[in-house]
Amino acid sequence: MAAGSFQIIGTGQLLELQRRLRAAGHENIRASMQRRIRRAAEPLKDDLQRTMRGLPIRSAGRASGKRGGASPTTRPLRDTIASAIRISVRTGGSPGARVWIDRSALPTDLRNMPTVINTGRIRHPVFGNRKRWATQTAPANWWDGTVRKHTPRMTAEVARIVDDVRNRIA
Repeated sequence: MAAGSFQIIGTGQLLELQRRLRAAGHENIRASMQRRIRRAAEPLKDDLQRTMRGLPIRSAGRASGKRGGASPTTRPLRDTIASAIRISVRTGGSPGARVWIDRSALPTDLRNMPTVINTGRIRHPVFGNRKRWATQTAPANWWDGTVRKHTPRMTAEVARIVDDVRNRIA
């Protein structure tokens, strides 16, 4: 699973239930179901953001006598990526909740960074100098591990929501 998207779906059940709700004209039940599914995904989104903001990114450090200095950019990398994590709830063709990284909310030079950080190895030019490269490390699979931790809870919650709605329209 690559960093950037995670989807909880109960394809057949959710799709069939959405069709029945639409046919019966139960807009308030449909809206309530969407709200509850979004609420089920909120803890995952919050945990992904917290994990990203606290992610330790380390480098080998400079050898003695090497130059160095402050970063030429003022934007904080981890906070920028964390703020691009979104939730969307869909009721159409493939209904369910999706937690994803909105790459359009990231600066153009950071659009691939969530995937790169998820590999655990970040290689980049030193202050934009393409003749000198640095390698930094981060815990691999920060996205995958966090999603894996929340999957059983979210799957059970969505199944419970589907059962509740099915009982209400029956």
